[in-house]
Amino acid sequence: MMSEVFVRPGEPVQEVLDAAGAGATVRLAEGEFPGSLWIKHPGVSLIGAGPGRTVLVPGGSAPPGIPPLHEAGEDVLSGISVHEVAGVTVRGLSLRGFSGAGVYAHTVTDVVLDDLEALDNAIWGLYVRESTGCEVTSCRASGSQYAGVALSFCGQADAFVADNETSGNAFGIFIDNSSKARLVRNTCHGNAAGILAVNQTYEGEPEGGVTDCLIADNDLYGNGLASGSTPGGLGEAGPPISGVGLALIGGQRVALVGNHVHDNHPSGPSVMGSAFVVASSKEWGGDDAFGNHVLWNRVIGNTPFDFQIGGDPAAHTFEANLAGAGEPPHLAGWSGP
Repeated sequence: MMSEVFVRPGEPVQEVLDAAGAGATVRLAEGEFPGSLWIKHPGVSLIGAGPGRTVLVPGGSAPPGIPPLHEAGEDVLSGISVHEVAGVTVRGLSLRGFSGAGVYAHTVTDVVLDDLEALDNAIWGLYVRESTGCEVTSCRASGSQYAGVALSFCGQADAFVADNETSGNAFGIFIDNSSKARLVRNTCHGNAAGILAVNQTYEGEPEGGVTDCLIADNDLYGNGLASGSTPGGLGEAGPPISGVGLALIGGQRVALVGNHVHDNHPSGPSVMGSAFVVASSKEWGGDDAFGNHVLWNRVIGNTPFDFQIGGDPAAHTFEANLAGAGEPPHLAGWSGP
């Protein structure tokens, strides 16, 4: 029989997680819990009383040996770290003010992040890397230097990212060299880019690619922050980006269906000149975009353009999209409002 343990503020959550073992359910009471946590056992469920009611904040000492955030120093701490385990669920709590990520999941399978609030975590909100079969659902993520929700180098992600709200990040949702992901019904506003999916290569990183994904029925508006243009600012390692609702860079066989991209206006320089972009990533070490299906999207009220399609438009399928000014103009499959 799987164990279930109830933990109150002031009690040692890490000790309880370690002792409870595989398959346990650890329930956190309402209140504030200082310190970082490391989930080491498979099948563990860590469940709070709800976002804003159960709150994890920095404090105390980190668990000895906790894996550091990728490309960050050992002094950079995430709220919850999950590494090399399967079947973990984290649900119903807030993660606020950590110097790394709110949740950092690396080389995991079938991990579920549900009904979480990741607020003002310095680098990432909810960061899933080199993993498969993960779900991020009904979460809220804001105030991170890079992404609110990120899938990074998940080559066979089989991921489900749905019903989340992101704001105040460089990228609301970042699909970084990850394939076979489904992004549906998310709301991204007040970021530099709402949804950014990029295929590019980095020295020493796994093979990249963004293929066979579904990005559908997302509401992407008011993304006007400026990233990549100020040292120490939002997305400082990337190129300048602002005013982007949805961008697919170097993607292949991706379906962009029924997204509402509206009222996105740049506040700073941007390598992308419209709110909806499909383009090559070859100059970033990636591939040309081809074989994508762009269907039934509403792209209206954005500046300076509603859409930009780079390369050969004949490499993609466009049908029943509604938009104002775009490049190239008079493109088949796009009609004015």
